[in-house]
Amino acid sequence: MEAKEYTNGDITILWKAEKCIHSGVCVKTLPKVYNPKARPWIKMENATSEELIDQVAKCPSGALSVK
Repeated sequence: MEAKEYTNGDITILWKAEKCIHSGVCVKTLPKVYNPKARPWIKMENATSEELIDQVAKCPSGALSVK
C-alpha cells in the first residue's frame, strides 16, 4: 500500500486510498481542508496542525494517519 503524503511543514498526513471507506468524516469535520473534487484534495494550510491531528484521529478506516 502506497500512501500519498501531504505536509504543512509541521506535520505530514499520510493517505492510503486502498484503506479509505469514504465515510466522509474528514470532509464533514474540516470541509475547508478536504475537498474530494479538488486536486490536491487535502489543503492543509486551511487548518491548524492541532485541528488536523484531531480530525485524523477520527478517521474510521485508518486511511489517514499523521507522520
